[in-house]
Amino acid sequence: MTRQRPPVTRRREMGLSVALREIALAAMPAALTVVLLALATQPAYQALIHNGTGWAPYAYQGLTQDVQAYQVAELTPGLSEAERLEVRDRALSSARNPSQFTQLREIEGYGEARLSLIERYLLQDTPDAAALAAREAVALNAQAGQYAKAMEGRYVAALLLMRRVLLGTALITGLLSITSALRALLLWRSELDRRARREARQREALSLASHELRRPLQSLLLASDLLRHAETQEQRAHLLGLIEDGAAQLASRADLTRLNDLYLDVTLRPRPQDLCPLLERFAAPRVELSLPLAPLVWPVDGDRLRQIVENLIENALKYTDGPVEVALREVRGQPEITVRDHGPGLSSTLYGQVFLPYDEGPRGLRGGQGLGLPLVRRYARAHGGDVTLAAAPGGGLQATVRLGQPSGFLSETQPGLRGEATSV
Repeated sequence: MTRQRPPVTRRREMGLSVALREIALAAMPAALTVVLLALATQPAYQALIHNGTGWAPYAYQGLTQDVQAYQVAELTPGLSEAERLEVRDRALSSARNPSQFTQLREIEGYGEARLSLIERYLLQDTPDAAALAAREAVALNAQAGQYAKAMEGRYVAALLLMRRVLLGTALITGLLSITSALRALLLWRSELDRRARREARQREALSLASHELRRPLQSLLLASDLLRHAETQEQRAHLLGLIEDGAAQLASRADLTRLNDLYLDVTLRPRPQDLCPLLERFAAPRVELSLPLAPLVWPVDGDRLRQIVENLIENALKYTDGPVEVALREVRGQPEITVRDHGPGLSSTLYGQVFLPYDEGPRGLRGGQGLGLPLVRRYARAHGGDVTLAAAPGGGLQATVRLGQPSGFLSETQPGLRGEATSV
C-alpha cells in the first residue's frame, strides 16, 4: 500500500509547481526574443563575417594592372631587357601569390578565367602570351566584380531579413508581454472572485445555521421556563425530554466542522426508519396530523427530514390563523408528505420565486429571512425527491414533499443557495 503524502506537503508541491509554471511563462517573451534574434542575425553573420572577412577585390585589380603593364612593356620599343623582365617579374610575383586572392575558388566559379593560366602565360614570356595573360587577368577581375555584386545582394537581403525579423520579434514580444499582463490580471481577478465565492459560501452556511438553530433554541428556552413551574413528575419528565431533544437538534445543526455538509453540498446520513414517529412530534394545537396506520419505512436522514417539515409548518403558520394540516401517505411506492394551510394562498407565478434565497414571499414573512424554503428544496433533492407548491382545494397553499432514494451527496449547479441543486 502506497503511503499518501500529508496535505501540507501536497499543497507545497502544488504551490511550487504553480510558481515554476508562472516563472516559465514570465520568461517566455525574453527566451523567444533571444531565439528569434539569434535566428535573424545568423544569415547576416554568415554573409558579413565568414564570407567577407579579409576579402580584398583590389588584389584582382592590382593583378590586372601589373599584367597589363607587362603587356605594354612587351610592345614598347627601346625598353631594355632588364626593365621588361622587372615588369614581368612584378606581374608574375602577384600571380604566384594566391593567398592574397581571397574567395578565389568562388570567383573562378563565375567564369572561365583562372589565376593559374595567367601564371602560365607570363612564364612563356612572349608578346602573344602577354596578351593572353592580360585578357585572362581582365576576365578574372570582371568575375571578381560579379562576385562583389552577388555579395552585396546577399548583404542587402540578410539586412532586410534581419530588419523584418527584428520588427516581428518586437511585435511578438510586445503581444506576449501584453498577454502575460492580461493573464496576470485575470488570475488576480479570478483569485478575488474565488475568495469572494468562498466567503459568500461561508456567510451562507452561517446564515443557514443561524436560521436552523433558532427553533431548537426557542424550544429549549420554552421548555426550561415551563420546567420551573412543572407540578408533577410526568410534566417534568416530558419537559426534560423536550430539552434533551432540543439539545440533540442543536448538536445536529451546529457542528462547525460539517457546515458545508449540512447546508451547502449536503451530505446525508440516511438509514431506514419509520416516518410516522418522525412526524408525530409535530402534533400541536394548530397542527393536525394524518398518518397511516401501518409503518412507512424509508431510508432518510431523520434530522434533515425534521428540518424539512419544521420549515414547511413554520412557513404555513405565518400565513394563516387557522390549522395547518400535515399528512403522510405512500404514492406509487414512495413516501409523500403534504403541509397545507388555509391562508390567502400564493400566485402561481411566485411558486418558483419563493425557493430563491432571501425571498420573503409576496408580502414578506414576519421576521423571516427567506432561507427556509430554499433549504427545504435542497434537503428534498438530496433525498432523491423534490418539493412543490400548489393551490390547495378550497383555498390556501399546499406544499408537497416527495422522497426518493437518497444519493448522499448534493452538488450545486449555481453559486450560492439558489434552490436549484441537483443530486449526484
